[in-house]
Amino acid sequence: MLVWTRRSRIILWLVFAVLFGVIVLAPLAMIALAAIASSWNSVLPDGYTAGHLATAVSGDGLASAVVSLQTAALASLAAVLLGTWGAVVVRSLPPIPRRIVDLVLHLPIAVPSVVVGLALLVAFSRQPLLLNGTRWIVLIAHLVIVLPFAYSMVAAALDRADPALNQVAASLGARPGRVLWRVRLPLLLPAMSGAAGLGLALSMGEVGATIMLYPPDWRTLPVSIFAHTDRGEVFLAAASTMLLLALTVAGLFGLSALKPRGAER
Repeated sequence: MLVWTRRSRIILWLVFAVLFGVIVLAPLAMIALAAIASSWNSVLPDGYTAGHLATAVSGDGLASAVVSLQTAALASLAAVLLGTWGAVVVRSLPPIPRRIVDLVLHLPIAVPSVVVGLALLVAFSRQPLLLNGTRWIVLIAHLVIVLPFAYSMVAAALDRADPALNQVAASLGARPGRVLWRVRLPLLLPAMSGAAGLGLALSMGEVGATIMLYPPDWRTLPVSIFAHTDRGEVFLAAASTMLLLALTVAGLFGLSALKPRGAER
């Protein structure tokens, strides 16, 4: 939408600021206040304490945070590698097989995460591949949920890439493997970095499939937050939520710091 007058732009920014404040900032502010509240019986907390935050970053809370980071890192890395490989391979297929494979790779987006969890629970609860009760079924669930997004981002970048670059490299005598390594993958690095960031954020916040599959020794932070709220420990859940937000933002900033280097290559 084009806004030509200065007054219209100001009104548009004001409307955006109000909506953003009410929908995004206000809930985050309430969670932050709840994380440091000792009691809350009115509009604002009656007292403040750092005890909930201390509990969230120690003991079981810290263990859940480490599990979430490990799960998100492994799932996003595997999703980027498999998504990139899938995007490159699918683009070389004939039109009909390409559409079929593309549909299959996007299928997890069309179903709720609890359906993914139930499907994995049924598939891996008996021999010959018994993964139920292990951390591996949780990692697979996160990979299944994250993979379609990584594939979509890399496939879109691959579609925008100029095919003449590959043709020029091949005409100069480069073999297909060298063209892939020296030409195509460097062009895809920014998209791969973005896919890794999106996968990290999605995995850090995933709870639907995880709560159906997680074993006692591999409980992620969102599952711990759900458990706190289920027991009525709202303040501790808010503190764990702030820890989850901090870890997710830190991970995204870390990946964004690597993105310019990929773009330069």
